[in-house]
Amino acid sequence: MEWEVVIGLETHTQLQTNSKIFSGASVKYGAEPNTQACEVSLALPGVLPVLNKQAVHCAIKFGLAINAHIAPRSVFARKNYFYPDLPKGYQISQFELPVVGKGAITIQVPAAGKQEAYEKVVNITRAHLEEDAGKSVHGAVESMSGIDLNRAGTPLLEIVTEPDMRSAAEAVAYAKKLHELVQWIGICDGNMQEGSFRCDVNVSVRPKGSDKLGTRREIKNLNSFKFMTQAIEYETRWQIETLEDGGKIQQATVLFNPDTGETRAMRSKEEANDYRYFPDPDLLPLIITEADKARVSADMPELPAAMKARLEAQYGLSSYDANSLTSSRDLADYFIATITAGAEAKQTANWVMGSLSAKLNSEDKSISHSPISAEQLAQLLKRISDGTISNNAAKQVFEAMWQGEGEADAIIAAKGLKQESDSGAIEAIIDEVLAANAAMVEEFKAGKEKAFNALVGQAMKASKGKANPAQVNDILKKKLQA
Repeated sequence: MEWEVVIGLETHTQLQTNSKIFSGASVKYGAEPNTQACEVSLALPGVLPVLNKQAVHCAIKFGLAINAHIAPRSVFARKNYFYPDLPKGYQISQFELPVVGKGAITIQVPAAGKQEAYEKVVNITRAHLEEDAGKSVHGAVESMSGIDLNRAGTPLLEIVTEPDMRSAAEAVAYAKKLHELVQWIGICDGNMQEGSFRCDVNVSVRPKGSDKLGTRREIKNLNSFKFMTQAIEYETRWQIETLEDGGKIQQATVLFNPDTGETRAMRSKEEANDYRYFPDPDLLPLIITEADKARVSADMPELPAAMKARLEAQYGLSSYDANSLTSSRDLADYFIATITAGAEAKQTANWVMGSLSAKLNSEDKSISHSPISAEQLAQLLKRISDGTISNNAAKQVFEAMWQGEGEADAIIAAKGLKQESDSGAIEAIIDEVLAANAAMVEEFKAGKEKAFNALVGQAMKASKGKANPAQVNDILKKKLQA
């Protein structure tokens, strides 16, 4: 039997606010355990939650970015369950009336094997505001577990998809696109290691061609795209093998072990009615007006798809180049700043995606931490365009700039890299080369094109690499054809 995997994602996105969603306590990462656990986090008697306006602003931003319905009235609910890191005995979330309704994200799924790259629309069911729980800490004290409530109350936007994905590749492409988007619009820092972006993946399988969904298992808290791929592929194989062996899939919450590459059941999967949701009596309904949406819209950056189209239309970039340059907000901003400083667009794209990206990757740096600013790169590129230096010399200048040796012009002067563009001087060098290499000249005239390249090489060698290659080619060609 041929099987089909069905995948949906629930992503917990930590919102970029200075304080928690229902209190003024800090959300700064890395503080000593329980130093950011305020009265609301601790659920002390008599304390009341107060909604963080910035968290609502972030939710509206996301809704606008995916063309979703933004509810004019949404309600907070209590999700009841007992766990040591949840002092209240419930989590404040949203259930029946979420702040963001149906929307969609278009993804590009990369080519794999014989399959070509393709585009797909992933539908978003909802995105709702909620507070994070604390966390259990194991091993801080030997043979004991502790509770750290610093994360309790951290603002989250949980983004839920329809079960639209049919492979690990599609799920990862969606997760990466969402990861890029929430950073682009400035609502999340995207730091997966710190738990700012965590994915729960619902996986089920069914006979190919069936429209009936199989029993799903939820893989919790995947915080890397590599682990997501491994977890989905293992879980898919496990479910298919279980069914083919005559077994049944039990709905469950599972964890992925990166060391073994396997998933294991943690507990049976709860249904919504297990949580006994009911509206939180301490919080008024959230009312969002058209004026609220207009204010947030005015604060929105140009979105990736719109910028991609503009780069193609305005600067004549290829779809591939424009897509690569809009893969992150910082990269796009760097590119725009470089051409604004006077560099040519296609040349800038080549250098940003080539030498600069390679250097950043080799040193595990983000473009926001590049030692070479956009303005400095623009100065270097202008010196290539105006013939001051050759492409080979530019690579030397780039390396020196990376090491902090100064600006392009200063490095060119200090290292004597300025290109010889005086036609008279170049002509004199070529005359000497032709006189010294009469055999090569005869070979060229006999129809051997390689002889021309050899003569160019001799001329560049004679100039110690400083002659303008284009001028060398032009003058040499004219003299040989005379």
